[in-house]
Amino acid sequence: MATDSIAAPKRPFRSHILVFLAPAVLVYTAVMIFPLISTLYQSFFSKDWAFIGFGNFVTLFTDPRLSASFWNALGNNFWFFIIHMVVQNPIGILLAALLSNPKLRLRGFYRTVFFVPTLLSFVIVGFVWKLILSPTWGVTQGLLKSVGLGALFQPWLGKEEYALTTLALISNWQFIGIPMMLIYAALLSIPDEVIEAAECDGITGWAQFWKIQLPLVLPAIGIVSILTFVGNFNAFDLVYAAQGAQPGPNFSTDLLGTLLYRTFFGYQLQLGDRALGSTIAAVMFLIILTGVCIYLFGVQTRLRRYQF
Repeated sequence: MATDSIAAPKRPFRSHILVFLAPAVLVYTAVMIFPLISTLYQSFFSKDWAFIGFGNFVTLFTDPRLSASFWNALGNNFWFFIIHMVVQNPIGILLAALLSNPKLRLRGFYRTVFFVPTLLSFVIVGFVWKLILSPTWGVTQGLLKSVGLGALFQPWLGKEEYALTTLALISNWQFIGIPMMLIYAALLSIPDEVIEAAECDGITGWAQFWKIQLPLVLPAIGIVSILTFVGNFNAFDLVYAAQGAQPGPNFSTDLLGTLLYRTFFGYQLQLGDRALGSTIAAVMFLIILTGVCIYLFGVQTRLRRYQF
């Protein structure tokens, strides 16, 4: 005797989800999606709104002066990113490992101390560090002299070979709290049973971190790395606050963000060009999109994840 199959009841459509999402979607579309599409659209037109296709891109890569500025800024962006990857993120991981140790006293105080600079304004950070490092009225030279290292002092923001690295290290100081907190949260999500099992096997201290904890937080480290990449290729505020729109000396601290600002809005004797500025923004978007896609499809898919 055949039995009629009982159809599963349909789940009602939850319209309240749309109500809650609508404000965020509208705001994000207005301040992010629409400007992005508008910028990409403008990059195919001249500043007189004549359609020229890829003409602006050809100008960007073939005009001797503009092309030299672009490649200089792009190289500076890569160096800015490398400094953050080599200095900021490893130190952030180390701090997270130390703060995750339950035997460490005043952990909450240390977390606050390392994270507070993240909340500071770029303008404040750039101006204060410019004062600190000033050879005229800064305190750095006096502090180095007080410990017998006065000969090491240099006007780091005033020399081409040091300026960009100095700004990158200042940025590391300001934002080291972000990778620290992200990795710290990932370490806290590791179940106690895993740690206890490692201790039963005699794996303790730093060996436990390298062999047990670090492999488990690799996905979080990957997210930190891609956030670092996106953030550094969008960098503008700190350089503008410390060095201005023509970042010296001799454009040694010029980034794609500051080049975009000068090209789009104009600066001093340089006239603004909306079309070329949009073209630089479009190239920045493509660079960031390429980096994110390489991570998502080339790295993230190969990371091993553990379900607890």
